[in-house]
Amino acid sequence: MIDQLTGKLLSSSDSYLVIEVGGLGIRVNIPKASSKNFKINEVMSFSTYLHVKEDALDLYGFEHESDRSLFLMLISINGIGPKLGLTIISGLAPEKLKMKIISGDVKALTSIPGVGAKTAKRIIIELKDKLSKIDSEDLGFKDEIDSKIFRDVISALDGLGYKEKESKKALKKLGLDRSDNSNQPIEYLIREALKILNE
Repeated sequence: MIDQLTGKLLSSSDSYLVIEVGGLGIRVNIPKASSKNFKINEVMSFSTYLHVKEDALDLYGFEHESDRSLFLMLISINGIGPKLGLTIISGLAPEKLKMKIISGDVKALTSIPGVGAKTAKRIIIELKDKLSKIDSEDLGFKDEIDSKIFRDVISALDGLGYKEKESKKALKKLGLDRSDNSNQPIEYLIREALKILNE
């Protein structure tokens, strides 16, 4: 399997790049937003996934390992192939997609082309718990603290236009990983987070 690819950009489109590696031009399918970040002749690296079919070899590339991990989770679900998996990651930024899955937002998922209500529900059922565990571990939260309150606050701040990364930092400063603060009303936590974000 081709696990990583580094080479010079020869050409690009909305859905794929052609990368020169050892004199070969290799086509790499990428999430739509990615192609805007690169310039011709720029040297770049991708974490990749090679999909082998009877009549083709399709290579998928991701700027971040976490994006590839999410893609692999999606295509492990029955009925979701690599093309739809890539469309889903293209439809919502990976961090936002994770939050929508964790919060069970069927409407947001069905707004992505090719994702119907049944597929959206299947994604939520199969990935919600997995992503919740990854999310709380990445933040260094204590296992005994229910991170649902954390996700609810993040979702509220997202609705107010704050980026998830900034919101997470604010909540860590607020000490949401301490049991005394995790029992506070959500309105209080949102207010306090906003104070930190607007400092």
